[in-house]
Amino acid sequence: MNICVVEDDTGIAEFLKKGLREAGFAVDHVTSAEEGYDLLLHRRYDAAVIDIMLPGMDGLTLIERLRSKGNQTPILILSAKRDVDDRVSGFRSGGDDYLVKPFSFAELMARIQALIRRSTRSSSPTRFQAGDLTLDLVSHQVIRGESKIELQPREFALLEYLIRNKGQVLSKTMIMEHVWDYSFDPQTNVVDVLVSRLRSKIDKGFDRKLIHTVRGVGYVLRTEE
Repeated sequence: MNICVVEDDTGIAEFLKKGLREAGFAVDHVTSAEEGYDLLLHRRYDAAVIDIMLPGMDGLTLIERLRSKGNQTPILILSAKRDVDDRVSGFRSGGDDYLVKPFSFAELMARIQALIRRSTRSSSPTRFQAGDLTLDLVSHQVIRGESKIELQPREFALLEYLIRNKGQVLSKTMIMEHVWDYSFDPQTNVVDVLVSRLRSKIDKGFDRKLIHTVRGVGYVLRTEE
């Protein structure tokens, strides 16, 4: 899943990026509302975390402009302002939730997950099936046959991307952009390494292989040979 973070405080931004990436999210980070506006209009995100106090255009104006363009990305507002009127202004601008600084990362994660669950409840499932493989976004569990499979965050993110697009060949660039962030070096072999790790966990020991290589193109998850 992809998260856009719009935060100009270096310390808070690094804290957010580290925690979100460890939780399996691909994170794009910018420091101004103008950059955030451009990213959120042209890339699909599962959620955004936006600070109110930004240089130039503030966070509330950014949210209002996004909503006026029909952008429905779930937005968690970060702010040092804790008054009720400030919270109301945040919600009126189009924010979906409001978290006051300083905050715990556990609470931030819980709120982001709740926003994503609410936004996908009516439009997309949280449980995916591919043959005898099941992936559950809510419990973060992967089961194949009778076996529970433990995956690292990026392995889980890759499997989720593959199973959401079952039968569709995904290029390395597409995987890179989804599982990592947009600035990651495309010249590395990290995609191949990650696919190999995932294969060793979900295909090893099973007669039917789910992850297939399409030489010169990318990878695909399919249940039929």
